[in-house]
Amino acid sequence: MRKLTLGLMLAGVTVVSATPSLAQGACQQLWVERNSIYKDAGFCFKTDRAVNYFGNAGCQYDDAADLPLTPGQRARVGRILAQERANGCR
Repeated sequence: MRKLTLGLMLAGVTVVSATPSLAQGACQQLWVERNSIYKDAGFCFKTDRAVNYFGNAGCQYDDAADLPLTPGQRARVGRILAQERANGCR
């Protein structure tokens, strides 16, 4: 089995070396956490993946920049996005 070496940060635990499936799982967890914050704030999802996972019932905002997030939520979303980029998540 091929191994990827990358730094993953999930729930405060850094994984230095991971198999591709572990990296995919980390990306999925980050994606769900980020989009859960968006869903709770009323975001209207556009991608099939997000609509199928979260739905759009009760959505009010088409632009994530317009979401009424707390400074803490905005900071967490920023950290998640940075981690997704660092991990090569799609």
